[in-house]
Amino acid sequence: MNKILISVVGPTAIGKTKLAIRLAQHYNTEIISADSRQFFKEMNIGTAVPSIDELNQAKHHFIQHKSITEQYTVGDYEREAIEKLAHLFKIHDVVIMVGGSGLYVNAVTDGLNTFPTVDPNIREELNTELSKKGIRVLQSKLKQLDPLYYEKVDIHNPQRVIRALEVAVGSGQPYSSFINKPKAKRDFKVLSVGIKADRPLIYDRINSRVDIMIDTGLLDEAKSVMPFKDYNALQTVGYKELFKYLDGEWTLDFAISEIKKNTRRFAKRQLTWFLRNEITKWVDYDYNAETLLPEIDNELLNLKNG
Repeated sequence: MNKILISVVGPTAIGKTKLAIRLAQHYNTEIISADSRQFFKEMNIGTAVPSIDELNQAKHHFIQHKSITEQYTVGDYEREAIEKLAHLFKIHDVVIMVGGSGLYVNAVTDGLNTFPTVDPNIREELNTELSKKGIRVLQSKLKQLDPLYYEKVDIHNPQRVIRALEVAVGSGQPYSSFINKPKAKRDFKVLSVGIKADRPLIYDRINSRVDIMIDTGLLDEAKSVMPFKDYNALQTVGYKELFKYLDGEWTLDFAISEIKKNTRRFAKRQLTWFLRNEITKWVDYDYNAETLLPEIDNELLNLKNG
């Protein structure tokens, strides 16, 4: 239990990669990514994958190691990440984890919740309803059956909505009732470090990042993966909006505005998720590294002695 995982969290576009690299250099260690959008090698621009220069500054794992054509679940990630950490902790006392996908972060730090087995026909029926009636009907169902989870989940992600509904329908209990079970036992301690900023600044950074993505070729990237647009990996902000443009449903300007709006909504949900962890050490986005690093050193020392 003298091994420590520093988990760097926060909303999108806040600067998590920069801090993770700084910490990795400070502790002469490596980084594992917990950003589910960055796992896929075909998705580069739209997921803000670390640049080649950033990847060269510290060794990263779980970056573009899968194809969008592969089925890769949070359970798969938990198993592989724990195996990787077991190896890294043989070499390092401290390892860095960075990412804004709260479910994937929690899978590593606390373990996944156990859900009941449900009739697979339920999912099939829900998928049929989605294709015929659209996601709003499923959103309304979820709000009725599980209002607590409805407030937390990305209701624009059909896979997440259907997953919650199939558990609720199949078990007769809300999906949220199976969440927050006792934590899995880990043989390392966790220091959670969150990066924060005023919401207007976060939104400005998001808008600027989207503009940069468009300028650097996000539309061409969306075109290249268009044949796979129904795959789960591509049911994400930045791609699904451009698919609507490419399908002729939206103008390009409107698609870009929707990317910005949906990314802002995503950032809001990220903050809600990460703020639930009361022991997270929050730092301002414009932190002074020379001041922050000694503070992190002290946090690690207290954690080891605790």
